[in-house]
Amino acid sequence: MNEQAFFADLEARHRKIWPAGLPDTPVYPHGEAPLGDYLRAWARKRPGHAALVWYGTTVTYAELDELSERCAALLKGRGVGAGDRVAVMMGNCPQFHVVFYAILKLGAVYVPVNPLFKEHELVYELNDAGAATIVVQDQLAPLLMSVRAQTPVQAVYTISAGAMLPAQPDLPLPAGLDAPALAVEGAIDLLQALRGTEPVALPPVDLDALAALNYTGGTTGLPKGCMHTQRDMLYTAAASYALTGGVDAARLAEGSDDVMLNFLPMFWIAGENLGLIYPIFSGATVVLLARWDPLAVMAAIERYRVNRTFVVVDNAVELMNHPDCGRYDLRSLQHTRAASFIRKITPDIRQRWHALTGSIIAEGAWGMTETHTSDTFTTGMQADDLDLRGRPVFVGLPVPGTRIKICDFDTGAVLPIGEEGEIVVSTPSLFKGYWGRPEVDAEVFRDGWFRTGDIGAYDEDGYLHFLGRRKEMLKVRGMSVFPSELEVLLSRHPAVLGSAVVGRPDPDKGQVPVAFIRLRPEHADGTTAAALQAWCREQMAVYKVPEVRILPEFPLTATGKVRKVELQALLDTEAGG
Repeated sequence: MNEQAFFADLEARHRKIWPAGLPDTPVYPHGEAPLGDYLRAWARKRPGHAALVWYGTTVTYAELDELSERCAALLKGRGVGAGDRVAVMMGNCPQFHVVFYAILKLGAVYVPVNPLFKEHELVYELNDAGAATIVVQDQLAPLLMSVRAQTPVQAVYTISAGAMLPAQPDLPLPAGLDAPALAVEGAIDLLQALRGTEPVALPPVDLDALAALNYTGGTTGLPKGCMHTQRDMLYTAAASYALTGGVDAARLAEGSDDVMLNFLPMFWIAGENLGLIYPIFSGATVVLLARWDPLAVMAAIERYRVNRTFVVVDNAVELMNHPDCGRYDLRSLQHTRAASFIRKITPDIRQRWHALTGSIIAEGAWGMTETHTSDTFTTGMQADDLDLRGRPVFVGLPVPGTRIKICDFDTGAVLPIGEEGEIVVSTPSLFKGYWGRPEVDAEVFRDGWFRTGDIGAYDEDGYLHFLGRRKEMLKVRGMSVFPSELEVLLSRHPAVLGSAVVGRPDPDKGQVPVAFIRLRPEHADGTTAAALQAWCREQMAVYKVPEVRILPEFPLTATGKVRKVELQALLDTEAGG
């Protein structure tokens, strides 16, 4: 199909279904300027406004700007400059914001490191990135110091996650967060060093220079560093934030009155967007939690009148099922977005969430680390559960400025509306390649478009549906079976807490889907694999019916995704045995 004709047709469909009141161009409150300049602008315009709240400690925009200026001066004085990679290995805490914005103000390169890493993973990423400087949480420093000689690291700064807690926290603290700071030999205490550092003049920052190496999750193979610029980050916020609903674009230049809640890990790119970038970009307040905790989340929503949050569907269900749920007023929530990793949104979950909060829980977006992850939106597409009745997973419409086409995997030809193929993306936030992997870049880029490896299709109205990863798609007697579809169907069984579908080779059928299932605790004793498979035969076409294996737990990545490679290994072990 002719690409020009495809987009003319698609854009005409999108004009008909574009939600009323939502902008159709990116919205930049302070223009296309570095994010550090956004922080400075809000510090001038609303210095006393809360930038973040941490268990009762409030850090204003003026304070955050000052701390990040001091941190930039400290790093600059130790030789860190434009293009130098600075690793950040810590859990959520206010110092994360200080360091992140200091790095950006310097024009250096932010390298988030998973705080759950073990020795070989840590050594690999520090060497791959070539990071000579690292800011590490004190509890994690012993691991770093044990492998430091195997890495390029020369300077080590430590932070204590509890250092900025108030004397009397007003939210429940997770265990260990208030532990005394650890002194680490050979490292510099960051906050202590900042007290003796004065801000200095910093050179202008190039929006198009390398600003971050966001490593892919590494669920298969070794992680790769996705090269992102500050323009990528800025566009992501400008194209996505106003589309989450309730934002008056004309007033955004005055600063948002939103109160966001973030517990997602900020080393993860979704947590980076939601916890680090969106609040400062918009001048909003982020209530920051160290991690997911249903009691702390409910208490925070009630106390701070949180109106925006992002959850994993499993989090929402855990919160609704919590015995203390009825004690908290959660009706300040106006916008709740969710990620469907294990459990999917169902009409029942949506109805229960709406009854509890007054807000509609909806799929957040489709995206990847390579595209800075917020490439579509679903605001205003929930009438009559439109998004839940279509093929899973409904991911809505591309954000303004992003173009998505569906192509034949082999030929690259554009496919007509309705046909399944590879999701291929062109977006201003597209990464500039994999760090040190030109041979991989040659495989994934085609004429400026990024080949995602994801399978998708547009429906007749023009809404995009994500059907899964190509390497996950199964062929059963020549028929395509999408694990994501089976996982959504399985989520409708009352005993199923979550599911993950993979395939095993079969000499007659080619492949057979195998569903690994976690049961709800109250159904654990009375539900068998045979009963679930019988239910599947009633709900699915015969070729889709999976074999069922019940597991007590799933192997998960740090960001809550199922490590299907480990489930596949279980099947391979069985086959070999």
